[in-house]
Amino acid sequence: MRQFPRPSLLLVTDSARLRRRALEDVVREAVLGGANVVQLREKTMPHDALVALGARVRDAIAGRALFFVNGDIDAAVALGADGVHLPEDGPAIADVRARVGGTVLISRAAHSIADALQAERDGADIVQLGTAFETASKPGRAPMGVDGVRAVCAALRLPVVAIGGITAQNAGDVLRAGATGVAVIGAIFHAEDPRAAAAALRAAIDAASFVGG
Repeated sequence: MRQFPRPSLLLVTDSARLRRRALEDVVREAVLGGANVVQLREKTMPHDALVALGARVRDAIAGRALFFVNGDIDAAVALGADGVHLPEDGPAIADVRARVGGTVLISRAAHSIADALQAERDGADIVQLGTAFETASKPGRAPMGVDGVRAVCAALRLPVVAIGGITAQNAGDVLRAGATGVAVIGAIFHAEDPRAAAAALRAAIDAASFVGG
């Protein structure tokens, strides 16, 4: 099993935000800028198309970052992914572990301390915690804020990656609250220069991680 990087800058993909760019090109630039985990998250894409896209994304990463697949366990196996991310209401972690083997990392979404603790008890390797701040990706969901992130991180032994409204301006705050890293979509996909956007996020989390010791 590969080690989950600390601090982590996790890029979650969203082809709807490409603006005539190729997904693999945005991913490549983000990784060169400092993203060290990429999560292929294309919820409405059919399995075969997802595998084809995932192969291009995996090749663009070229081993410079961990590669996760969101939800589609068969696609994760077919692509030889480093990890699989499961939604909060997704399949049991034990069942997924039986399918992917012991070397693949399993991440679980959580939105409260109770959810996060349950994911830990169930055998998750990473908890992806949201929603940290207000975000268009989850309209109507009350953000946890830095204090909410801090409470969950204090309760868990697992790495916690905060997601939701993360920017270069607030990324350091969640690292100082105890998060292992941050996950972003819009902060990179909405940027004119994905590499520069990733580099700004990387600088913020590295600085916070260094200060935090």
